[in-house]
Amino acid sequence: MPKPPRRKIDGSTVVISGAASGIGRALAQRLSAHGCPVAITDIDQDGLKETEATLLGPVLTRVLDVSDAAAQAAFAIEVKSWMPSHLGAVFNNAGVATAGTVLDMPAEDHDWLMSINLGGVVHGTRAFLPILVDQGRGTIVNTSSVYGLGGVPHHTAYCASKFAVRGFTDALRQELRGTGVDAVNIHPGGIRTNIARNGRFHQDPEGLGRTQEDFAKEFDAMAMTTPDKAAKIIHRGLAAGKSRILVGPDAYVFDAVTRLAPTHYFTVVSKIERLLQSRT
Repeated sequence: MPKPPRRKIDGSTVVISGAASGIGRALAQRLSAHGCPVAITDIDQDGLKETEATLLGPVLTRVLDVSDAAAQAAFAIEVKSWMPSHLGAVFNNAGVATAGTVLDMPAEDHDWLMSINLGGVVHGTRAFLPILVDQGRGTIVNTSSVYGLGGVPHHTAYCASKFAVRGFTDALRQELRGTGVDAVNIHPGGIRTNIARNGRFHQDPEGLGRTQEDFAKEFDAMAMTTPDKAAKIIHRGLAAGKSRILVGPDAYVFDAVTRLAPTHYFTVVSKIERLLQSRT
């Protein structure tokens, strides 16, 4: 099978949502250091300012709710007028989390998550895709998850959103054939971010009395990859021309297990998690 053509990201303008922390901040820092003018958004104004202060080159910063389609469209117009170089990549990266059973999760939590994790990706794509197509080059980069490769209990809304991002991006890639523009799915495993602490949590879905902070600590203990490492993997994967980028060793394990045992993977994954927890 021939190798995919390499992409030139360095030096191009990039747009990154969810840039106040985590993978979004690390991507902004890494790409800025590689000569990219960076347009960053987040709903967290203070965190966005902290990210901006660490960037080396041109930066455009806007507090923005990615679930607001009109705000995304207006920002795309602003970026088009501002960008010092062609638009190389749009990272639809912003995301949130919930935990709970389908029976107990408030409907508003499900809708809130879907409006950001899926709606934010769709709105960001629709806003910036015309610029990329007019240029005849560039990449839409959408953050799915390993939970977009296999479903896990107590994360139905999150899994639904990430499976949808995966399907949306894969279908978009086929639509864009011959345009010079492509679409990439990112599938991070456990990344050491604050997504668990900042999510919506009401009660322990397993009835064990754990708090949201307990869940966050468990997540931190299991997370195998730093945001900086994740940004490096994503940057290199894009440059290499990949259309599907797995981030972290656990992502590779999860991907393999879901392929080998498509109806029993959760049993295998649970055993691996228990083994890792016994060593922490």
